[in-house]
This record gives sequence, structure tokens and C-alpha cells, in this order.
Amino acid sequence: MVSEKVLLNVSLIKGIMRFRKKGKLRPGFIGPFEVLRRVGEVAYELDLLPSLSRVHPIFHVSMHRRYHADLSHVLDFDTIHLHEILGYEEEPVAIVTRQAR
Repeated sequence: MVSEKVLLNVSLIKGIMRFRKKGKLRPGFIGPFEVLRRVGEVAYELDLLPSLSRVHPIFHVSMHRRYHADLSHVLDFDTIHLHEILGYEEEPVAIVTRQAR
């Protein structure tokens, strides 16, 4: 498992830190992070971002989810051709409701 990429479950540590958003829109997992080394039987040290320097880098296996890199869902912007003028004019089709006061 060393040198693999994992996602970190942040729903378990919601009371400690907020990761960019709060409430229903908060992410369940963040990452991917690379596993640096094994610490003990069921804990691993992760290579965290500098913005997460306040978080301890050693996590239990239950907080990891294996990251599978799938490049088929990534768009290549070089193959997408856009027109220079992307404007349009709105035209009303029909008046749906009318209220008199």
C-alpha cells in the first residue's frame, strides 16, 4: 500500500476542521494523497498538502479509500473548438401567466 494514492475520509472529523464547505455540500473525501510509509499495523502516514499542515499526517486504515485514477472522465480542452462569438439573443415565446392588480 506504500506509494499508492488514497482518498481521506473527512466526514469522521467534521467537528475538528471544515474542509472548504460546510453543511450538505461538504466533501466526504478529499485527496488523492500518496501513502509515504506504514506506521504500526493499521496506520499509514500520508503526504498531505501544505494547507493541511495543522492536521496530523498519520491516519487509521478505516479513514482511507483507495483512489482509482480514471482518465476517461477527464476532458481534453485542446480538442474542443469554440466559436469566437458565443452570444445569443433572447426572444419571448409566449406569456404564460398574467395577474391584474
